[in-house]
Amino acid sequence: MEHSSLQHPSAIVTGASRGIGKAVAKRLAAHGYGVIVNYFRSSDAADATVSEIVSAGGQAVAIQSDIGDPGAPQTLTRAALEHFGPPSVLINNAGITSQGRLDILEASVESWDRVFDTNLKGAFFCAQATANLMIEHGVKPGYIINVNSISSYAVSTNRADYCIAKSGMHMMTKLFATRLADENVLVYEVCPGVIESDMTAPVKQKYDSLIEDGLSPIRRWGTGDDVAGAVSMLVSGALPFTTGERINIDGGFHIRRL
Repeated sequence: MEHSSLQHPSAIVTGASRGIGKAVAKRLAAHGYGVIVNYFRSSDAADATVSEIVSAGGQAVAIQSDIGDPGAPQTLTRAALEHFGPPSVLINNAGITSQGRLDILEASVESWDRVFDTNLKGAFFCAQATANLMIEHGVKPGYIINVNSISSYAVSTNRADYCIAKSGMHMMTKLFATRLADENVLVYEVCPGVIESDMTAPVKQKYDSLIEDGLSPIRRWGTGDDVAGAVSMLVSGALPFTTGERINIDGGFHIRRL
């Protein structure tokens, strides 16, 4: 299912069939972007996202690609060019969690490789491919936003691969922000806290209790719409003298408290 027009600015959102990615895709479409809704497995969920966007008067097309596959960046950038023109926004949102959430002393090479391929290497090369396209087509300003996690600095010894990959994304944001500043491509990361999603569903009871006990000053689950609001602000052009910045969407979790 698709609805596209070369009259609209172009945005790529990876992992956009559900959760944070879906909320961000819908918000960008509401602001007039033609959105590449990337998904890996669930074509039905991706089509539903596109359908909701189109029903609201927006422009979107679903594109299947595994971000852990080396060919994914070219697949997505080609799709953006074909349907909406050169992308002015990339949202690096696709991510997976550790397989089995094994203790750091039992973590497997297979889980490590899969998590890094998607969460860090895939995101890096999507940013590289999109940045090169922005430069080639003179897109100014361009925006690259990496969806990171509080796990980039908060330790979980049963998810070492996930934590280390997300920590690497923080440095990746700074690297691209520095390299692309002269090209007027601004790079940010949004750092969600505990967000209601399919990924957190298996640990909902645990986090319900932690949130009630004050895990963060704002005592509620975060939502995809909370993250989408931050992304909307970052791509609005309101912060032209800011790049490489981390925006925490975590209810204040990052505040050190006594």
